Amino acid sequence: MYDLVLKGGSILDGTGSPSFVADIGIVGKTIAAVGPGLSGAKEIDVTGQLITPGFVDVHTHYDGQVTWDPYLSPSSWHGVTTVVFGNCGVGFAPAAPDKHEWLIGLMEGVEDIPGAALAEGIDWNWESFPEYLDHIDSTPHAIDFGTQIPHGALRAYVMGERGASNETATAEDVAKMGELVAEALEAGALGFSTSRTLLHKSIEGVPVPGTFAGREELFGIGKALKETGQGVFQLACEHVEVPKEIPWMRELAKWTERPVSFNLSQSDVAPKLWEEILPELTKAHEEGLPMVAQVAGRPIGILMNWRVTAHPFVAYPTWQALQALPWEEALAQLKTPEMRAKMLADKPVPIGTFEDWVTQSFGKMFPMRGGVDYEPSPETSLGAIGKEQGVDPRGLAYDMMMMGEGSGFLYFPLFNYSDQNLDMLHTMHTHPQTRMGLSDGGAHCGAICDGGMPTFMISFWPRDRTRGDHIELSEIVRRQTTETAALYGLNDRGRIAPGYRADINVIDYDNLSLRSPKLVHDLPAGGRRLIQRADGYTMTICAGEIIFKNGEPTGAMPGRLVRGAQAAPAPAN
Repeated sequence: MYDLVLKGGSILDGTGSPSFVADIGIVGKTIAAVGPGLSGAKEIDVTGQLITPGFVDVHTHYDGQVTWDPYLSPSSWHGVTTVVFGNCGVGFAPAAPDKHEWLIGLMEGVEDIPGAALAEGIDWNWESFPEYLDHIDSTPHAIDFGTQIPHGALRAYVMGERGASNETATAEDVAKMGELVAEALEAGALGFSTSRTLLHKSIEGVPVPGTFAGREELFGIGKALKETGQGVFQLACEHVEVPKEIPWMRELAKWTERPVSFNLSQSDVAPKLWEEILPELTKAHEEGLPMVAQVAGRPIGILMNWRVTAHPFVAYPTWQALQALPWEEALAQLKTPEMRAKMLADKPVPIGTFEDWVTQSFGKMFPMRGGVDYEPSPETSLGAIGKEQGVDPRGLAYDMMMMGEGSGFLYFPLFNYSDQNLDMLHTMHTHPQTRMGLSDGGAHCGAICDGGMPTFMISFWPRDRTRGDHIELSEIVRRQTTETAALYGLNDRGRIAPGYRADINVIDYDNLSLRSPKLVHDLPAGGRRLIQRADGYTMTICAGEIIFKNGEPTGAMPGRLVRGAQAAPAPAN
């Protein structure tokens, strides 16, 4: 007799194998049996439903949110039962008492998480990284979570202002950082993270500590992974500099025998660069080096709206005066023909090379009708429509953002859509040395809304794509379960088989869909964030307990901190 039996579902077990119909018997937190005719104390008929393992999202930024949000939303809304945060070199431990405000500014600048929300939401009951782990492990959560020790916080803790301002680390500094990384890994950190891209800057515009770290520092920290035999070395590369980083990453992976994971995206500056990197990954794999690239599942796109971080008029003096008003007053003025004419007669002031490009490139701006078209056709850009109709694309942008009482969105695909090569993402996601990642759940609250990418992956690539090749549903499920779990050594989950964790999604696949993004103010201190919900998740189960039914939380809190790698179940006799 099992505690819970799911009866008659169509199972994709996470291995990439074809689906099969069977019952799933659960005892406690564990799948005890998969087969026909199982009986249990509680039985649920899931005939006709798709059954998958809970998704494992390895690239999120819930470092602060974990202290106040037991659901770690939006990830838990999208079938995710395990998240990994502490990515890109930013986080909140170790934290000297006088660095709290600085760490908040670093996270706000890099990940666009409102500083006021972080300041109100975080209680700072820790200083060391092990103390941080103990603290976030002390409160109930709906899903599991693990984290990494971030270079930015580590450098500032060891080196003070010298570390924060990216001065060269001394041998003593490196030795101390390595010691603290080893301590973190032994306490349960899943890895170490750093950033080497100039896109990542603090709220004051200063590059993340560690951006320019030299070989001695990187390998000195890597030594902790080598000697403990634990953890992933995760880094965010400057996109066009990836080829220059490959040699030392290869050497580090070989020397430490630990996974090295870096981001790989297509940028407008070097749209063909990804073609150079995939052969390097193949070569590394052939040599037995644990080196992988994290790839997003769709174009990483900025959402534009009057009330978010970026839109075409953000640098216009007319808008800058208007945004100081309460939103209701600003909206009333935006609705008038006089304000529209005044805005279009205005000109933007320079706000930075990157920012100017994003806000004025109308050939890369698309109306987001329906909220789910992430491969728009070139002829639907505002620039193309404006040219065809002989109108100012700025006027089109204004009118589209005014839809729905000023809540309309534009979509700007920042990465992975430079030449609209529809084969690019397909090729990267079918390469054996890439991993699903970069959803950035919990981050970029006013600009990017990709935390729902797990839902996008299983609905778009196998079912809904119209402009290119599909990827089998079984393969997409594998990439979000066994593959992502294995990257961080979480070998006890990501499969539906006896002995594995009972982390399971029950999905009404025919009706699975993403809703349109929306802006809400539900963070501490009324902080804003972009969210995107989904329909079609009948149930999500974590550790044997139903945590969501039809998209609504049940109140069950079986989630826990995952400390370090987890062993796979022993093979059945």
